[in-house]
Amino acid sequence: MNPDWSMDPSGDLRQIFEEDVMNFKKGIVYFPVRHHSPACSYHVKNVIESYKPEIILIEGPESATPLIDILADQATEPPVSLYCTYEQDGERSAYYYPLLSYSPEYAALKLGTERQIPIRFIDLDFRHQNRTEEERQVEASLQDETLLAGSEFMKRLCDTFHCRSFHELWEKLFEIPGTASTTTVFARNVFTYCTLSRLCYTDHELALSGDVEREVHMRMQIAGASRDYKRVLVITGGFHTYALLQRHIEGNAETLSHLSLPKKSTAAPHQPFTLQKENVMTEKTVVSDPAVTDHQVYPMVYTFAEADRLNGYASGMPYVNYYQMVWNEMQKHSTHPFHRAGLSFLAQLTRHLRNRNEAVSTSDAIEAYRMIQGLADLRGKREGGVFELLDASLSSFVKGEHTLASDEPLEQLARMLTGDKIGSVAPNRLSIPIVEDFKKHSMVFKLNLKVTAKHQKTLDLYAKPQHRRLSQWFHCVSFLVPNFAVRQSGPDWVAFKDMSLVRETWSYSYSSRIEARWIECSIYGGTVQEAAVRKIEQAAAEIPEHHSEKMVELLLQACLMGLEDMVHRLFDGVKAALLLDGSFLSLCRTLNVLNRMQQHTRLLGLSPDIRLPELIHEAFDQAVRQMLQLGHTHPDEHALITQSLKLLFMLSTASGERYDRETFRLHLDELLADNGLPAQLEGSCTAISVGLGNRSKEEIVLRAKGYMRGTPEKMRKTASYLHGVFAVARDALLYDDTLLMELNHLIAELPYEDFISMVPELRLAFTYFSPMEADLVAERVAKMLETDVEELDRPPVDEQLLQSARSMDQALREEFAKWSLT
Repeated sequence: MNPDWSMDPSGDLRQIFEEDVMNFKKGIVYFPVRHHSPACSYHVKNVIESYKPEIILIEGPESATPLIDILADQATEPPVSLYCTYEQDGERSAYYYPLLSYSPEYAALKLGTERQIPIRFIDLDFRHQNRTEEERQVEASLQDETLLAGSEFMKRLCDTFHCRSFHELWEKLFEIPGTASTTTVFARNVFTYCTLSRLCYTDHELALSGDVEREVHMRMQIAGASRDYKRVLVITGGFHTYALLQRHIEGNAETLSHLSLPKKSTAAPHQPFTLQKENVMTEKTVVSDPAVTDHQVYPMVYTFAEADRLNGYASGMPYVNYYQMVWNEMQKHSTHPFHRAGLSFLAQLTRHLRNRNEAVSTSDAIEAYRMIQGLADLRGKREGGVFELLDASLSSFVKGEHTLASDEPLEQLARMLTGDKIGSVAPNRLSIPIVEDFKKHSMVFKLNLKVTAKHQKTLDLYAKPQHRRLSQWFHCVSFLVPNFAVRQSGPDWVAFKDMSLVRETWSYSYSSRIEARWIECSIYGGTVQEAAVRKIEQAAAEIPEHHSEKMVELLLQACLMGLEDMVHRLFDGVKAALLLDGSFLSLCRTLNVLNRMQQHTRLLGLSPDIRLPELIHEAFDQAVRQMLQLGHTHPDEHALITQSLKLLFMLSTASGERYDRETFRLHLDELLADNGLPAQLEGSCTAISVGLGNRSKEEIVLRAKGYMRGTPEKMRKTASYLHGVFAVARDALLYDDTLLMELNHLIAELPYEDFISMVPELRLAFTYFSPMEADLVAERVAKMLETDVEELDRPPVDEQLLQSARSMDQALREEFAKWSLT
């Protein structure tokens, strides 16, 4: 079904189109398009063939004009993109200008280059529009079609034609009948519908979007080209075409002021757009923005997944791979490109589902094919498009109710329709060294950058040197571009877990956004390793000189990345920070990292170096010197302090090491002499002092009695004390009944409310015991209570049942008393 002119009864738009848009007798021909539309590309090629322009002007960043030869090179394979970056008011922004093989702009680039026709981009390099802080953090598209797709006019058309979305409407009115229409009729329809969408917005709304300023700039470029060339072809988004017609802006501003949307019972959210001459921005009002600095444009690869409208891309159509196949059929001059594309995807889907052992028969596929044709006839379409394909697949391949469990056919079809292709850019003088170095190493390590799917690499860190080098490279890349590779399993150097594992698994996925991040990293160096070194140096310079914990994290990162020279330089930084660091916790965390590094020197690839043991001793001594400040610390830090004291204790008792144990003992004694020492830390210090041989085991029980048999306030701190003891010396409860008996006495004497409030802390304290140790404690408790362990495992009697039984017992006693029964 072809669109009609019912929305323009006066015929003003028809007249404007015939006189000023597609008038081959004039010096300028405007061809309105929708970005990434196969039908528009088909007719763009036709108009170039028939009009034979002397120059082609395309909506695109003007500073990218020198890159046209690269984009049109035979070695460049779409999807590709221009990556535009600039700084404005101190904030960095970026935009993409994607090109698919069926983008009208790319079709014009290719054909124009083949015919040796000069080509220029005429749009602004950046967009001035009001954006929220969140929007500034996300790269946008220079081809944003939000206003076109979201206009009130398009919404009403969707209702009129019973389409579920703007994309379905566009496919029905333009894509499917596109090749059957003449180029003039097709362009007229695109111009009409896009212009009527524009009329839904006020001047103020268009100015806020940045479109007005862009259109003024494009008019200036068109005017300049028209002075030098007799036949100028202008290819822009249909939403902008009317605004580019100079005569109607300057002389006939009121021509369309009476046009508005058809009236409905409810008012439209926007007032109709009217061109008031005093409100029109002209060339004289355009000034360059001095706040925009450091503007750059690069050619880069792009992906089908990123170009898909369903993945958040703001222009073009969804299901990129589907329309790529439609375009391929158009190039073969197929009379039914949508029919052939749908048949191909049905065959692929059926094959995939059978390989997955899904219950799909040949009759299901045949029925789906018939349904595509039937739905197309029912909906008044020349051929069945992608939405008929989706509906037919839902009906034929999803058995029973459509749920998450039965959604596999549609999920797979969606993946196929989107595709996973990554383009390539021809070698050129603008190649970014760090991007080339990244790709070269990816090739050496046999990483797949050809598709956007996630891939996995399992590395044997000890057995294969090449795997060790790849692990270091992955760490380098993750440090610079976090989204490319993610470690799935293996030694965890952040939480120090799974350190005994000898294999490491990484997942990685490549996309244009990864390449964009590499372009941004080019300021750090020409290779991945150089950039990593420079970024670490920058990070080290930003760390306060007394933060040893942050400095040692950088040291560990450099070790994981295999940056040996940087490691030796960071040793000096860590040592200097240790001497200035006055935080006990920070020093102990630094000590823990250094100790872990010494335990895994082979995994980290560290050469025997006397400096690492020296740093560990220095960190130990500095931490011990700061112990006396622990008497007045925040309760939230007590758990971390307990673990830090335990680390010092373990190192001080290690055989073959010469730590300052005497100072450690003296400071423990001073802490235990402090009556204000928090209960948890008192428990830890007491257990450590007993472990060092400074005190007898009885002191643990003696201090516990002080809590358990003390004042109510002291009794409430018993669980915290036990928490500290168990964190260091669980054997105090495992092999000595004295402490167990005292704990039993405490539980028996505590008021009910105090016991309930203490239960969470008691539970936490007992989490240090393994299941086997907990069973051993249970056996000793059962023996002490003269019962069996099985009795302890029985569920308690419900409290309400006990109360009911007690009430019943009391009632029976009273009744017996009345009858003098005993």
